[in-house]
Amino acid sequence: MEKKIIVICGPTGVGKTGFAIALSSVFMGEIVGADSMQIYRYLDIGTAKPDPEERRQAPHHLIDFVDPAQDFDAVKYVAEADQAIEDIVHRGKLPFVAGGTGFYIKALLHGLFKGRTADEKIIARLEVEAVRKGSNALHDRLATADPVAAARIHPNDRFRVVRALEVLESTGKPITHFHEIHQFAPCRYKALKLGLTMDRERLYQRINRRVDLMMEMGLVDEVKHLREKGYACDLKSMQSIGYRHVCDYLNGSTSHKEMITLLKRDTRRYAKRQFTWFRNDKDMIWVDPHDLEQASQLVAEFMEKTMGTTWSNDETNDD
Repeated sequence: MEKKIIVICGPTGVGKTGFAIALSSVFMGEIVGADSMQIYRYLDIGTAKPDPEERRQAPHHLIDFVDPAQDFDAVKYVAEADQAIEDIVHRGKLPFVAGGTGFYIKALLHGLFKGRTADEKIIARLEVEAVRKGSNALHDRLATADPVAAARIHPNDRFRVVRALEVLESTGKPITHFHEIHQFAPCRYKALKLGLTMDRERLYQRINRRVDLMMEMGLVDEVKHLREKGYACDLKSMQSIGYRHVCDYLNGSTSHKEMITLLKRDTRRYAKRQFTWFRNDKDMIWVDPHDLEQASQLVAEFMEKTMGTTWSNDETNDD
């Protein structure tokens, strides 16, 4: 039988953590993270990682388990998430996959896009160019030729930038074309997908407040401590939103005021890209993060439909 999961996604700052905790508690659930940055140990403030109290309220998986210097990708994520879901289901609980990394969620639900065999000669040439000119130069080229793919790939993710350019050169079509074809692959899980949404201006205000709170909580000191531990600013994990901004400030590239301004701007832009990604999913059901009643009803109806029986979250029901 297909395993049943509830997916909770949406842009950064919309309130996914609190929503997932509240909803999972109604249905005896456990949360499987789907955030490409919350996986890293020590990166707490800048990733808005669930704090110890929130983790006590609901069991969390795939949070805080990867060293910041370790390579981690969607292949590893799917393997870890599959195992976590298997364990949760085995114990009679309902898995709630919650996070904002759309690529991780898509890979979990539909598998990884295998595509065609890469042209190793083109790959080798692009790799040499990346070393000589820097991955940012290649990312700029990708942004011109395939802006959708460039928006999804971080400039420092050299592997994915090179791969996207190789596909473009070899086939004459952007890699997003092949990804769109792949999205029709059968789903690996029976999934109810809930997307959290709110008025754009209200979300941007929340993001701005969140950045201010991160500064008050000590994001700058967190980055200082990470560097003291030996985690350099050029690591992929340290080039994420928030951490690269603080690194630029500590390296003297920006002032404190500029750092905050750029961090707010880039976080808002990231949220906009997330909205675009998730709104392309025709199966997404959009709900307000404060409407727990509607979400609970949707989950109950989903469970009843897929299980063929009335869903109950009462562990003590002896009837």
